[in-house]
Amino acid sequence: MNGNIHSIETLGTVDGPGIRYVIFTQGCLLRCQFCHNADTWEIGTGKEMTVSEIIDDLKSYLPFIQASGGGITVSGGEPLLQVPFLTELFKACKKLGIHTTIDSSGGCFSHSKLFIEQLEELLKYTDLILLDLKHINRKKHIQLTGMANDHILEFAKFLSERHIPIWIRHVLVPTITDAPEDLTKLGEFIGTLDNVDKIEILPYHKLGVYKWEALGHEYPLKGIEPPTGENVDFAYRKLIAHWQQHQFQ
Repeated sequence: MNGNIHSIETLGTVDGPGIRYVIFTQGCLLRCQFCHNADTWEIGTGKEMTVSEIIDDLKSYLPFIQASGGGITVSGGEPLLQVPFLTELFKACKKLGIHTTIDSSGGCFSHSKLFIEQLEELLKYTDLILLDLKHINRKKHIQLTGMANDHILEFAKFLSERHIPIWIRHVLVPTITDAPEDLTKLGEFIGTLDNVDKIEILPYHKLGVYKWEALGHEYPLKGIEPPTGENVDFAYRKLIAHWQQHQFQ
């Protein structure tokens, strides 16, 4: 089975535990204003690669991966647009004892019978999900990503009910995703989940601006600077406090 792949990072260190073989899949439904991978949006393009091609390449990095307690992470784009491919890939990884992680926004989650069946099968071979929660406020989420967040929050609950370990990720964009009341509500929502192992605040950066320009898109966040260290610390403490508060209720 083939997957549509944008690129591969062979020794990643920020997308899950340890050193990781990171695959960026092609295709995404969200149009996040801060996206640094806008060139992964188009569905059905990218380089077609087979599972065996990826596994053969991954094997050469196994000593580094295993020594660090790492594994493979499939990011994007949105990996869950290619669930059957991921399932075959993760089955092959499990035969080699490789830790498996998906980095997802949950943007394509649906309750359709076929999708749920395929997703349930994939989760049998998935050790961790990095769940990107862009915004807790529905209206602001639409403004930020072009899509409502109802099904994304349902995806988080779906994973919680099945006790699939997750790391929550939240991109902190000054004036857009850093309002104290929104962070409070996000922390409270996270507190309703039973499967959260870690919370990460990802500071907004401008590294993807050149990709927008190269694609002929006007970058929507011109004039917005990355958050300060103090802003990041405040947001992290806010989420942790409300997450823990709800956990103990």
